[in-house]
Amino acid sequence: MIHTQLAIVGAGPAGLSAAIEAAKAGIRVSIFDENAAPGGQLIKQIHKFFGSKEHKAGVRGIDIGKTLLKEASALNVDIRLDTVVWGIFEKNVLGIIQNGRTDKVIPEKVILATGANENTIAFEGWTFPGVMGAGAAQTIMNLHRVLPGKRVLMVGSGNVGLIVSYQLIQAGATVVAVIEADTRIGGYCVHASKLKRMGVPIYTSHTIKKAFGNGYVEKAVITAVDDRWNPIPGTEKELDVDTVCIATGLSPLAELAWIAGCKFLYLPELGGHIPLHNENLETTVKSLYVAGDISGIEEASTAMEEGKLAGVE
Repeated sequence: MIHTQLAIVGAGPAGLSAAIEAAKAGIRVSIFDENAAPGGQLIKQIHKFFGSKEHKAGVRGIDIGKTLLKEASALNVDIRLDTVVWGIFEKNVLGIIQNGRTDKVIPEKVILATGANENTIAFEGWTFPGVMGAGAAQTIMNLHRVLPGKRVLMVGSGNVGLIVSYQLIQAGATVVAVIEADTRIGGYCVHASKLKRMGVPIYTSHTIKKAFGNGYVEKAVITAVDDRWNPIPGTEKELDVDTVCIATGLSPLAELAWIAGCKFLYLPELGGHIPLHNENLETTVKSLYVAGDISGIEEASTAMEEGKLAGVE
């Protein structure tokens, strides 16, 4: 049984930022994360951040993660990795599995900084080897140093799709095309412009129809769509690819908040169902807070600010 003043679920930018602020105030903090390394998405983000100096503009995500970890460690934050938080019960008691053993965490307060899930889309051949989320491709490439494919179709032109496409090219892959079902590119123009300068076509009002091959992806068929996103017959194009990356958005990873009995609000602009929370990020369950993508899908800089606010509160 583990007793702590503040338990934080998730050691990403929001969780680490929250831990730092709380620990500065003398609070005993424990962070629990199922991954083998802290930092969340930051550990695979080799691109430089945008925004203001206060929000780490010009600094690479991997370096921001290292800085946050260094600060948290210097403040004696208890960071427990390879630890799954599988349940939350009365008085916000957490159930965890660590080193193959179950245990309970008895906290005074809890911050859920669990991040987000990648969305996917269903199409013919979507279960073939070679079809993966863009985040999975980024993990394979930037964390494990393995090129996920040689010829890639990117489905989705948000910042994730554009940035991962550029990083795939940096790693030696060919991005055959980026497709977007909407009528316009979803991410920052600066990212799209880099791809265009490198000769990567970006097809708006297009989606993937199918992927096929001899047991794994060898080709993909894309098609134009109308203003209701219905495929337009006769507009199909066949592409020679061995990898299809899906970058069609994120959804808050909010299972623990559901289990805890939090009230939710559906906001498509923020990724779907999010736990209702006040201006200090406290949910409708007393002493249970949220920060980062679980409170709505935004940027890593926003996640860090929310983590700070929740930690101070």
